[in-house]
Amino acid sequence: MSDRFDCHHCTESLLGKKFALKDDAAYCIPCYDGLFSNFCEECHKAIECSSKDLAYKGLHWHEGCFNCAKCGRSLVEKPFAAKDERLLCTECHASEHSSKCSQCGRTIMPGSRKMEFKGKFWHETCFVCQRCQKPIGTEPLISKENGNYCVPCFQKLFAHLCVSCKKEITTGGVNVRDQPWHRECFLCAGCKKPLSGQRFISKDERPYCVACFSNLFAEKCAACTQPITAFGGATFVSFEERQWHRNCFNCGKCGVSLVGQGFLTQRDGIFCRDCGLEA
Repeated sequence: MSDRFDCHHCTESLLGKKFALKDDAAYCIPCYDGLFSNFCEECHKAIECSSKDLAYKGLHWHEGCFNCAKCGRSLVEKPFAAKDERLLCTECHASEHSSKCSQCGRTIMPGSRKMEFKGKFWHETCFVCQRCQKPIGTEPLISKENGNYCVPCFQKLFAHLCVSCKKEITTGGVNVRDQPWHRECFLCAGCKKPLSGQRFISKDERPYCVACFSNLFAEKCAACTQPITAFGGATFVSFEERQWHRNCFNCGKCGVSLVGQGFLTQRDGIFCRDCGLEA
């Protein structure tokens, strides 16, 4: 029985020497390093048997070479990230590739909650109402003039007050002659019917539907006694203290129109010249 214990590659005796095993075969240290050592991605030298070999996704480093590619700090037993074949500590990776907070300008670190609105990013604690400084979180917000506001603060700062009820108009308002109204407040001062989208007439800064205005304020035609309204242009004729609809201003006897014509009056009647002379 042989007492020899030789290197599997160079056949040098391993008795009393350090050796390494590979696939149940023994190798002297020089042969093992020459045959099986990996090469370091950083220094490109062999990672000898006496050195610690750190591996990541099929790549290898000396323990002393396993450092952040940007700041140079050791990554041994520390969290790290790989980007474009570079190893980065979490701080450097966040600085290079994470979003910056629109409020404080600092990096939003991975793992922390990030708020996004209109393509911009904030730390959760930085995403606050411009006025009250309370965190907005996922509550409704309104953006104006590069500032974000919670709905109550926006209404207090920017919402118009209704001419009628003096309360803020948030949605559904109407603007009438540069005055804001709630749609439900824009009513006829007479019959209280909604006027939004309807014809109306203002008197003493109060709106009226055509029917109420006509009944309450319009002059009455001396012929038909119906109200004379301003809609439709110059639709009436005035003489002394009486008014007529244009199509009612006719001779009281023959009915011919007197608009633009000479006429005669007798008591409460108006007549064309011919009929007036006959009367």
